[in-house]
Amino acid sequence: MKKLIVAASCALALVAGTVQAKEWKNIRIAFDVPYEPFEYKTPDGELTGFEVELAEAMCKEMNAQCDFVIQAWDGMIPGLLARKFDAIMSSMSITPERAEKVLFSEPYYNTPGAWFAKTDETTDPSDKDALKGKVVGVQRGTTMDSHVTENMSDVVDIKRYTTADDMVLDLEGERLDMIFVDYPVGEQVLAGREGFHEIGEQVKLGEGVGVAMRKRDEDLAKQINAALETLKNDGTYDEIMKKYFSYDIKM
Repeated sequence: MKKLIVAASCALALVAGTVQAKEWKNIRIAFDVPYEPFEYKTPDGELTGFEVELAEAMCKEMNAQCDFVIQAWDGMIPGLLARKFDAIMSSMSITPERAEKVLFSEPYYNTPGAWFAKTDETTDPSDKDALKGKVVGVQRGTTMDSHVTENMSDVVDIKRYTTADDMVLDLEGERLDMIFVDYPVGEQVLAGREGFHEIGEQVKLGEGVGVAMRKRDEDLAKQINAALETLKNDGTYDEIMKKYFSYDIKM
């Protein structure tokens, strides 16, 4: 009798495990647009960029139908938790604070933060005395925002922006002395442009960038991790990366 009970219990456990496992075939992925070169729209309205193309390849590898959702950065995690979408693939750095709220995939790239300013601005951002009274722009809720807030808020005036484009416009309009952004973003929109330059040292922040999901969606995380690993191993990741970057950003 005991053997029968044990056997039945094991069978139920196996069934329960099968029921709990979920293969995701329909996934809604959120992007903050524009954030060139990671995600942006072409003049004809097509969504593209490094992370968009990587997401497309990832979904193909997973044999999943993916719908892309445009979401402002400051509503990303609230929108995920409210089930407006299933994953965030929009340059979200992995930090301990965010990891308390969401489940991250393995990191799929890592780029530093960098300082950009007009060419007549030569202040070293690491010199706090020289920074006194400067107006610094950051995108709200990013690791760059956290870094400046935690390390410089006692000496600089911080202006926070919803989009990187708005921040760059204020730098152009001389309403900011300098901005602190993800290096590829600054390189894309400012590096090489007459009248602007990179200043100071680049700063590595966080543990890299990962896909963010709800804590309970562990099956989705496993699928995404497996797909990204395959794309890195078969050369697809490198092929996409070289379209947008002249340097290696892979973890």
